[in-house]
Amino acid sequence: MLPVKRTTAGAALGFVDSELTKKHCTNFASATATSSAASSTFNMAGGDSINGNNGVSNGKAPIGGAQLEIDEDLHSRQLAVYGRETMRRLFASNILISGMQGLGAEIAKNLVLAGVKSVTLHDTGTVELWDFSGSFLFSEEDLGKNRALVSVPKLQELNNTVIISTITTELTKEQLSDFQAVVFTDISLEKAIEFDDYCHQHQPPIAFIKSEVRGLFGSVFCDFGPEFTVLDVDGEEPHTGIIASISNDNPAIVSCVDDERLEFQDGELVVFSEVLGMTELNDRKPRRIKNARPYSFTIEEDTSNYAGYERGGIVTQVKEPKVLKFKPLQQALKDPGDFLLSDFSKFDRPPLLHLAFQALDKFIVEVGRPPLAGSEEDAKKLIALLADINNSLPDGRLEEIDPKLIRSFAFGARAVLNPMAAMFGGIVGQEVVKACSGKFHPLFQFFYFDSVESLPTESVDPNDLRPLNSRYDAQISVFGSKLQKKLEDAKVFMVGSGALGCEFLKNVALMGVSCGDGGKLTITDDDVIEKSNLSRQFLFRDWNIGQAKSTVAATAASFINRRLNIEALQNRASPESESVFDDTFWENLSVVINALDNVSARLYIDQRCLYFQRALLESGTLGAKCNTQMVIPHLTENYGASRDPPEKQAPMCTLHSFPHNIHHCLTWARSEFEGLLEKTPTEVNVYLKKPSEYISAMKQAGDAQARDTLERVLECLDSDKCDTFQDCITWARLKFEDYFANRVKQLTYTFPEDAATNNGARFWSAPKRFPRPLEFSNQDLSHINFVMAGAILRAEAFGIPIPNWAKSSEKFAEAVDKVMVPDFLPKNNVRIVTDEAATSLATASMDDADVINELVMKLEACREKLAPGYKMNPIQFEKDDDTNYHMELVTGLANMRARNYSIPEVDKLKAKLIAGKIIPAIATSTAMATGLVCLELYKVIDGSHKIEDYRNTFANLALPLFSMAEPVPTKVIKYQDMSWSVWDRWILKGSPTLRELLQWLKNKGLNAYSISFGSCLLFNSMFPKHKERMDKKMVDLVKDVAKFELPPYRSHFDVVIACEDDEDNDVDIPQVSVYYE
Repeated sequence: MLPVKRTTAGAALGFVDSELTKKHCTNFASATATSSAASSTFNMAGGDSINGNNGVSNGKAPIGGAQLEIDEDLHSRQLAVYGRETMRRLFASNILISGMQGLGAEIAKNLVLAGVKSVTLHDTGTVELWDFSGSFLFSEEDLGKNRALVSVPKLQELNNTVIISTITTELTKEQLSDFQAVVFTDISLEKAIEFDDYCHQHQPPIAFIKSEVRGLFGSVFCDFGPEFTVLDVDGEEPHTGIIASISNDNPAIVSCVDDERLEFQDGELVVFSEVLGMTELNDRKPRRIKNARPYSFTIEEDTSNYAGYERGGIVTQVKEPKVLKFKPLQQALKDPGDFLLSDFSKFDRPPLLHLAFQALDKFIVEVGRPPLAGSEEDAKKLIALLADINNSLPDGRLEEIDPKLIRSFAFGARAVLNPMAAMFGGIVGQEVVKACSGKFHPLFQFFYFDSVESLPTESVDPNDLRPLNSRYDAQISVFGSKLQKKLEDAKVFMVGSGALGCEFLKNVALMGVSCGDGGKLTITDDDVIEKSNLSRQFLFRDWNIGQAKSTVAATAASFINRRLNIEALQNRASPESESVFDDTFWENLSVVINALDNVSARLYIDQRCLYFQRALLESGTLGAKCNTQMVIPHLTENYGASRDPPEKQAPMCTLHSFPHNIHHCLTWARSEFEGLLEKTPTEVNVYLKKPSEYISAMKQAGDAQARDTLERVLECLDSDKCDTFQDCITWARLKFEDYFANRVKQLTYTFPEDAATNNGARFWSAPKRFPRPLEFSNQDLSHINFVMAGAILRAEAFGIPIPNWAKSSEKFAEAVDKVMVPDFLPKNNVRIVTDEAATSLATASMDDADVINELVMKLEACREKLAPGYKMNPIQFEKDDDTNYHMELVTGLANMRARNYSIPEVDKLKAKLIAGKIIPAIATSTAMATGLVCLELYKVIDGSHKIEDYRNTFANLALPLFSMAEPVPTKVIKYQDMSWSVWDRWILKGSPTLRELLQWLKNKGLNAYSISFGSCLLFNSMFPKHKERMDKKMVDLVKDVAKFELPPYRSHFDVVIACEDDEDNDVDIPQVSVYYE
């Protein structure tokens, strides 16, 4: 079993009686009203307001009015998706999950990781060997035990704060009143209708979800009551625009600056703020827009008699609640409405599956079991039942029933496959979150899915589907024992063991991938476990913090399936580790699975897969969104063939002098932090370690950047050098004055409020915001906290002990009062960069070399005064340690700057999300992505599927939206009787000479005129001297001409050859690998 998590005070490991989870239900509005008073007023990612919501969801409040503490270190990535109000509702939600086979286990895992108040597990059945293909909660020791009871310990270790209880007897509908949401994964239709009617009519309604996974088929049904209010339909930040003008018309035309395109849609509501002149619009009243254009729109309002617009103003989208009227299951079965589609190539599939799942229920009721795998008799009976249901429909009958599809459905009807369970566990887990919080749009109301393309391309002998008394019997009943053997013998390279990696490891262990004598799974990750990982990287525990991710994850995966042959490495997959992941390693692989979180690493792995012609299964998540991409040799384009446009960067001058949103302030704050506490101390140490070499390099550079660097180093060792903690306080206090008073005074002196540009336009026009200097006050806690964080970190950089009183606001304020702050006088002729194309604030000067010489002399004089071995302690920014004062300083820098420019401030969490560039992440979308990828893994291992069988997916669980499509085929180049693509690499063995290489190409009808190795030209037909190289071996040319030492683990090198045909037309050929051993 997985290592058991230590218990904490008040959270005993094990299970509790379900009576403990009973509670009184109150209204959402009463819960949020009590919480709004003490909360701040900004919007979290996804538009979840921290100051509460006035909307009412299903009328049931998980929160009884008490403020629940959120561990922001643990849940920061989830907070970035949901916001505090949603999290508080989750933390007080009680959930029932009935049916603890694979799907129930996945749903429970996702909800426990999310941090709901309680999860009650219901199951009357016992663990069978058949269950092992679907659930990670069971081991051989659990055979014959109740499924719900044995699930508790492993779920409890995921999150000690969640109360996990069990019900092992038959459920009664009255027991459902204890919960906000109930989920059924193994229930008859008759019982489901009875329970759903009770939930639908209950006051307040109880969210009812029914989901099934049957082989490669799955279904979800949601009923959240007669009227359910969605507070935030998509979770996106409200769209905003910076106003450039507003007309005095009916209707009024609003134009915005062309900084960014507007995202508004006709009919949406917006509010105005900060408008100067036409102040009538600043009343915060929502106004509906029409005629939305990229940079303008109209509002349904007569502004003819309003004051004339002068300047400024922000327009912000108002997110409207949406009321959904759910139908109960009995009614929805007859009148399902529109089905949620996932694959437009299967447009007619959902209506058929709608009937197929009803027919399966009838089959089980009549026969007492699901159809048997390989039983043609059972399949025919199921098809007949489906036909009867179809014929009994008063209208909307299906014209055609696909018997082959229903046969596949029948054969796998008893099996719960882990990839399907993972996918549907993510979907259903997200629906539960929606039901409890009103966050995101619910699934309305049926969703059907199948992945029959995952089946082997060749017909499977029914005898091959028979159970073998193994843990893979359920999977064998769908795919057959031959594919199972291929899975077990697969050699897999998994790159990354974070959130995606943990889910993938669990999935492949349950599928039996690399669990045979010939199989091996190699996983690598150079990262270590942090606290913030624990809320979604479910193989890690709190005592693993600081340990290598790959090692811990591999050990945990081995507990799921002891037969898993896995090797864990801590190497970053990069050019530097090619001696570890060498040619032999890559050539022996069956498939590569990426579980990465950055584009550069993905591109590198993509190039290696191209080079060695290995399939790459790619996926990624962003909050509630996920995508998967299949990169299949010779069939599809590679990952790097298409790129997202680069993220737009704010101009340097905007960040430093003209910010107009909090992102600008936080980007500047992060940059200042790194410059003051990491880069400059590092420069100081480099100088002190080798002063002569350092000074020589600076003199040789002799530019403005070298001058600025020397000035910063000199400041650190001279005017800004700190010897005592009081010096650090002085430094931090003067930094406050410099940043938030003096610089602003200088800026507004250089560019007064009425300043004009060269063409006569107002200088301070949108998007620029006119700043005001701050006046320091020791009564303002934000001022004191900024100076405190700055002083503590400055002391750390100089190795100065921090006194105990330093963290007392009162005593610290007394120390700050001792600082003498000199008066500021603005200077004339100060150059402030306003050019948005400028990439540096450093200005070149004719006398840079002279200034550098003078700085060097001063620097050398300072060095002579330093103690031997003196050095500084550079501080690397770390966002996830709340005790290190890093985020306090960054937040203080950003908020004081925001205050200068009248930009709304943010709290430390929001600052951490933006400045720390935290990628929003939740367990549900991760689970879904990995489930989808593993459905494709069946196809890759089978090895004979066509491109039309594969699927790339984009999904957004918030909407919900599922979009599946065939991958883009690779581009094929044809020449004479040959063809090739980006996947091809021509190979020439036998250590050829240059002449032999040229003749080899000539035999293909190609005339090579240029051969390069890296940046070195080995041959060009235009250079007569190169003809002297004709009889030299290519390997010797690489060594002698390119001066390249070939590594011992390589037996070949690659050259790029430019060719033309006999008519002098250029021909792009693949890379050529020349083997010399």
